[in-house]
Amino acid sequence: MSCDDFSIRVDGLSKRYEIYAQPADRLKQMVLPRLQRAMHRPARAWFSEFWALRDVSFEVRKGETVGIVGRNGSGKSTLLQMICGTLNPTLGTVATKGRVAALLELGAGFNPEFTGRENVRLSGLLYGLSEQELAARFAAILDFAEIGDFIDQPVKTYSSGMYVRLAFAVAINVSPDVLVVDEALSVGDEAFQRKCFARIEAIREAGATILFVSHAAGTVVELCNRAILLDRGELLAQGVPKTVVSRYHKLLYAPRHSMAAIREQIRGAADCARECEAGIGNTDAEPTTHAGNAASPAGDAYLDEGMVPRSTLRYAGRGATIEQPCVTNGHGRRVNVLRAGGEYVYAFNVTIEKPSSGVRFGMAIKTTTGYALGGATTAANPGEGLATDAGQEYRVRFRFRALLAPGVYFLNAGVTAAEPEGEVFLDRIIDAVMIRIMPDSRRLATELVDFDVQPDVEMAALVS
Repeated sequence: MSCDDFSIRVDGLSKRYEIYAQPADRLKQMVLPRLQRAMHRPARAWFSEFWALRDVSFEVRKGETVGIVGRNGSGKSTLLQMICGTLNPTLGTVATKGRVAALLELGAGFNPEFTGRENVRLSGLLYGLSEQELAARFAAILDFAEIGDFIDQPVKTYSSGMYVRLAFAVAINVSPDVLVVDEALSVGDEAFQRKCFARIEAIREAGATILFVSHAAGTVVELCNRAILLDRGELLAQGVPKTVVSRYHKLLYAPRHSMAAIREQIRGAADCARECEAGIGNTDAEPTTHAGNAASPAGDAYLDEGMVPRSTLRYAGRGATIEQPCVTNGHGRRVNVLRAGGEYVYAFNVTIEKPSSGVRFGMAIKTTTGYALGGATTAANPGEGLATDAGQEYRVRFRFRALLAPGVYFLNAGVTAAEPEGEVFLDRIIDAVMIRIMPDSRRLATELVDFDVQPDVEMAALVS
């Protein structure tokens, strides 16, 4: 990357907080260490250190969209605040280029006594807009916020939805070079969320750089060119969104006793960016079809032995083991190259290793980018799940029709149980099976999923 080809550059960034057990310790820290040093004695610290972020370095190129994932308390919001300049780092440096618009805490800068119009003006000036620019964009801000005449009322009278809409409308209408978003996409109703996504997509297409935090893995996979995984203030992995999100989920659902080992596995694994460059993590590539399959009857599903997922990831087991996941045709024969519209069975074996209740088996199908298209489970909720004993074995089958566009897809397999802390995965395999849907010259569907729409066109009679 050239020295001028970045929008955000983070170098050795660290943030330390001093944690005091009681208020009096803060006063002691201000006075006693100075006295101890004056008396040539070792200075005692009256606080414990907490590093919210430690030695984080990365760059974001112009026009790139990067998602940051991690468990609660991993340092994501701290990182964004330092990038936006609202928090000073303890160590390291941050550099940004261009106008930065931040959606960290929507409406945090609003004065509740001011009207909406006055708060728009105040926020716009803080973003660096001139009075002329604000006047030119005010209509667009008001149109996006959809709050009508309430724009001239104090914002303390607004509903939470109106408050959020106005704050978001201001932030995205300042024509940012860099847009920083911290979980702001989860607010508002579904229609407003879609409107926000559409506007962010337009900002991205205009060449802006976007950096955002989200717990919605599908959003990260769908929107981002790259993803970063933070945990306990450390950068554990960065690179292909699907790969990073899979590692994040493995860490998120890991049992407590194996958490440290999984962190070390992720840290010690090959860097996701190098995987992307080398093609290791690239699951978009078309599989090589064996010559023997060329003789398969046209339109029949068949098994391509060379088509094996390279992105398979297994969670740490918590009382069950999934084995032999596969797709079969109506005759029980294994296949992975499927005929569009055909009926198939996704099956796997499960061995239960401890007595469990509320046991449910599930599956999901995803695109090569990791976007979830659909899934199913064997019970609507844990209360309708099975009560199982150690040693019991199950053969799980999900029947489905391949109503998908030609291309490559991946199937997940999972088994969950009800435990005191909630429903947990006893075992889960990401990208357990890879399938390919054959091209179909007769296909009428125009998008990824075929809803089996039956078009009907007839000529209307002319009325004289």
